[in-house]
Amino acid sequence: MRELIPPTVLVILPDRDEAEELADELRADGWGPCAVHRDMLAGEDDAEDVDWVIEVTTAPDGTPASAHRDELDDLAERHDGFTGDG
Repeated sequence: MRELIPPTVLVILPDRDEAEELADELRADGWGPCAVHRDMLAGEDDAEDVDWVIEVTTAPDGTPASAHRDELDDLAERHDGFTGDG
């Protein structure tokens, strides 16, 4: 049996302003919903190390964001971040 891939991709960045700017850019390009929030990821034990997360569910073409994971990976890396599953 094939596992289903979650549609949401988390773009995780260390800086709030960068996360909010990137979320605005993604929304302008048709990605959605691009909700930004702070989240302590597994393995983090210091509140100051908490990252900013952009939840991206749908790509501009209407497909799940996870179908465009490579593109979102590259984008996250350009902003000193990474992606995760939502």
